[in-house]
Amino acid sequence: MCDIVDPVIDYSVRGLCRRPYPLHKNGCPNFGNKKKRQCPPHGPKIEDLIDLDKDIYCIYNRFDFGEHVKKMQEKHPNWSKRQLECCLYWQPKARKQLRIKIKDFLRQRKDRNEFKIIDCPEGCGVNVTETMKQIGIELEWPPKIYAYQIILIGHKR
Repeated sequence: MCDIVDPVIDYSVRGLCRRPYPLHKNGCPNFGNKKKRQCPPHGPKIEDLIDLDKDIYCIYNRFDFGEHVKKMQEKHPNWSKRQLECCLYWQPKARKQLRIKIKDFLRQRKDRNEFKIIDCPEGCGVNVTETMKQIGIELEWPPKIYAYQIILIGHKR
């Protein structure tokens, strides 16, 4: 799915990378890693990558997370909630679905070489939750029914 959006810029969302999650008490290990050029706090801000005065497209995939968990529970009745929801089992499929949508979008554009894909909008300072509200999508944190994979595409700077 693809919509034109006006990204809600809020650089504080770059700090989400520091939130602890299982086995990573200090958040994402790439935060502050200068070898990962796209990662905060050293990574570029959105306005460094794309022209905010031109159309910005949001391409997203809605993955049926609830159905996935249900199927996993039927297949593995003794698994814990954390095992059933583990991203290793659902994200590859969801990301593949998103890549197909990105390719379809670019294939339809004659000016496809002028675009820059922002695959981690939060890392560039975009509040994705508020941006998605513009197009009528309420993101669940953490996801229960649907999980979304979201990228932005804009004209290169």
